[in-house]
Amino acid sequence: MAIPGAVVQRQQLRTELKKARAKSRLTQLQVAERMDWSPSKLIRIESGQVGISTNDLRALLREYGITDQEQAEYFLGLARASRKMPYREYRGLLAKPYLDLLSYEISASIVRAFQPLLIPGLLQTEEYARALSHAFTPDLSADQVDRMIEIRQQRQELLESEGPPEFFFVIDEAVIHRWIGGPGVMRGQLNRLKEMAARPGITIQVVPFSAGAHSGLQGPFVLLEFDGDIDHILYQEQYAGESVFSDAPEATAAYLERFWELERMAPPEDLPSLIDRAIEGLSDRADTTRLEEVGVAT
Repeated sequence: MAIPGAVVQRQQLRTELKKARAKSRLTQLQVAERMDWSPSKLIRIESGQVGISTNDLRALLREYGITDQEQAEYFLGLARASRKMPYREYRGLLAKPYLDLLSYEISASIVRAFQPLLIPGLLQTEEYARALSHAFTPDLSADQVDRMIEIRQQRQELLESEGPPEFFFVIDEAVIHRWIGGPGVMRGQLNRLKEMAARPGITIQVVPFSAGAHSGLQGPFVLLEFDGDIDHILYQEQYAGESVFSDAPEATAAYLERFWELERMAPPEDLPSLIDRAIEGLSDRADTTRLEEVGVAT
């Protein structure tokens, strides 16, 4: 299972290194020249894209004038912990941005997710997730699909844990009306939504069709907030192409405002009735399909 805190340790390390460089009044180019590095290496370290070896970190701290042993050990401890990244055994199966998202979720204090097309992964039933896997990646073997489901189930253990993170989900009404895997699969999925919404620490809201066009239609996103002096993270999911992370304050602030706007359109008390109508629609459409099939047969 995943190692809580490792990804946040890397995030904390990059934040502290940027602060130390700023305090030393050195630019990235100056540091790279003194360390005999390419500028891109320091940029990747400070952005959290790569880790840093113990020897490189010691040398970097000397350039920043950090000679106190206790302070140096604090940095080294962050570096060691950041290497114990979770879900490592699935690296060959899943894209790195998605693995990073799973890692950030483990240590987040608040997770806010919006989805305009699909049930969020944390809330998917096994049958719904299998149907998506077959649709999105039909070339996967049965064993690979099983491993994908295994990852999903491990990820969902967060919903059973006591304490943080706290989860806020907003979905578009189109999500609960789209048949994924057929009416039986959707009925089970919709009932699971009602069950999860009743649990403490989990809020699920649906933006109704009557809201019309809204900013969420531009695409799905996840906002992750952390305790302590750690920047919030924005994850913009791409169905085709590589998903994008950002910790730029202007980006996370803008998407937080967008999320609050979507919440205002989706009263939580409307969720049960919206889901019940969607379940009734499953039966109505299934009956219509059977009648059409009988008509064709006769």
